[in-house]
Amino acid sequence: MSPALVGIAGSTVRRRTPGLRREELGALAGVSADYIKRLEQGRARPSMPVLDALSRALRLSREEYEHFCALAGHAPAGEGCVPTYLGPGARRLLDRFDSGAVGVFTAAWTQLAANSSWAALHGDPSAARGWERNLVWCEFAGINDCLDDPADTERFRASLVADLRAAVARYPAERELTALIAALRSTSSAFDRAWNSAPVTAHGVHRARVVHPQVGPLMLDLDILTIHDGDLRVALFTAEPGSTDAERLALVNVLGLQDLSALEPDRR
Repeated sequence: MSPALVGIAGSTVRRRTPGLRREELGALAGVSADYIKRLEQGRARPSMPVLDALSRALRLSREEYEHFCALAGHAPAGEGCVPTYLGPGARRLLDRFDSGAVGVFTAAWTQLAANSSWAALHGDPSAARGWERNLVWCEFAGINDCLDDPADTERFRASLVADLRAAVARYPAERELTALIAALRSTSSAFDRAWNSAPVTAHGVHRARVVHPQVGPLMLDLDILTIHDGDLRVALFTAEPGSTDAERLALVNVLGLQDLSALEPDRR
């Protein structure tokens, strides 16, 4: 794996050995360099979520992914389970789309990957753990708050719930999905009402108000796309070209994940 292919800065510096360093692979997959070392030495066995994260970081083909699973003693997601493989189409979208924030999700709305603009706008997704990686959970648990209009929020939530209901029908063997829905119904009355209401099939287009800690509020277009190969969902935030929001989104991308809290004025 070429470091330049995954956007690692300084990748043109001469290396003693080709490929990614342990620290780089660990950062891409959300695990420590020491854990990578233990895997190399046969002192650890990765769980399926870690295996999926490593396969995405290494950009394995479907055949390589299945071989990787076999080496680790796991079976790839089988019939009736939500696919977690990030195919080449989604990967190219992440690599080449640089004018907006792109997040890729499974059919159950668990985030698999994001481009740098998404991380700059919403925070680094690799830091999320458990159901914090699931967009439906974040939406109904109050973690996600980016739609400004209450009616648009209601339509967006209804479309998410309808999509989740359809995923349950397609993947009856997915226990994590069943557990997620049970937890949502027990903790969120809004989700429970939406789950019991008439289904909505279209995602539609939404206006989203995203507040960045340094740049401030941005009004963006939110489009939900479907990648049929792998049954993936893509959330895409873009701004109208030439608008003030486009300028602010460009500034967000420049700031990236820098911690500028020390530069903020003291408002006490």
